[in-house]
Formats: sequence, structure tokens, C-alpha cells
Amino acid sequence: MAKAKSKTQGKTTSNKKIIAIGLAVLLLLLVGYKIVKSTNPLAPLPAPTLTPSLAAQVTVSPIISSNPNAQCHINGVLPDPACTPGSSNPNVTQANIQQTICVSGFTQTIRPPVSFTNNLKVQQIAQYGYADINLHDYEEDHLISLELGGAPADPKNLWPEPGGSPNPKDHIENLCHKKVCDGEITLATAQHEIATNWQNACQ
Repeated sequence: MAKAKSKTQGKTTSNKKIIAIGLAVLLLLLVGYKIVKSTNPLAPLPAPTLTPSLAAQVTVSPIISSNPNAQCHINGVLPDPACTPGSSNPNVTQANIQQTICVSGFTQTIRPPVSFTNNLKVQQIAQYGYADINLHDYEEDHLISLELGGAPADPKNLWPEPGGSPNPKDHIENLCHKKVCDGEITLATAQHEIATNWQNACQ
């Protein structure tokens, strides 16, 4: 009986060793797989993430699609001249530009409130027949900018310009403003050119 027990105990011990070795091998295989997977150059890379500062610089312009039967019609990046011809501020003249638009901070004193421009934006998005009616996809922009003596609250001088702010038109506005305040061109010329085709204004 003693020999039988010894044989049984020997087999049990042997089985335990085999199981332990098997588990160790399996564990090594799993660890090796993870290492290979993490260093595999063919493995797909995680999607890049934008930092908040960089994400703020990324702007996405909407696809411009409008109803052909709409009251107003966008022309490329230009508003409909019949609906948005532009209008000027009667309180800004060539004679007083150095006391008005050429003074830093002047435009902030006459800029209409967001509540007004947002309500107007809703109305004009409908008038222009845009398929995209998300307010955030448009800037309610002054065709003749305030820094060029544009009328602050006249609907004829405001329109839902596709895309966010800042936009390419801002650069042209700044160029015109500098030339007017430096005496290179007249206020009337800058206003006419930016209202007609801002892309070529003051150049």
C-alpha cells in the first residue's frame, strides 16, 4: 500500500509541475503577443487628437446650397447686391474719420448687440434659402465694415456670410481701413469698392 501511495503522490506532483509549466508558457506567450502588438509598425495608429488651442483654430465652412426660388441669391463669396447692397453710417464722413473710425475702439461703441444680429441672421438665412440653417455656420457680417463707416444696424448692410470668423474678408477690411486712415484712398472709394466686390477692394 505504501508503494501505491508513493506512486500516486508522484503522479500528482508530476501533473502539478506540467500544469505549472503550461501556465507559465501561456503567460509568456500572452506577454510576448502584447509586446509584439505594441511595437508592430503595421498596427493601426490611434486617431490624433487636437489640443484645445489648435482645435480653436480649425474652422469648417458649410457647403453652400441654396434654394433657387429663394428671395436672395449668394454669388460665390459675395452677397446678393439686390438684398445686401451695403449702406454707410451718416455719422462717419471723410471730414471726421480721424475722430471716428481711425480712433482705436470706435467700432465697439456702435456695434449692434448679438441679440439683434442673431435674430436678423435667422431671417436672412431664410431669405437666402440656405439648406444649412445652423447659425454657427455663418457670420452676420457687415458688407461695409464698421471700421469703414458701414451702417451698424441696417439690414441692407448685414448678411449671413458662410463660414466662421476671422475670414479672408477681414484682411481686406483691415487693408482698406489703413489706406483710408493714411490718406491713400478716400472713404467713399473704399466703401464703394468693398460693397461692389470686397475681393478686389483697395488693391
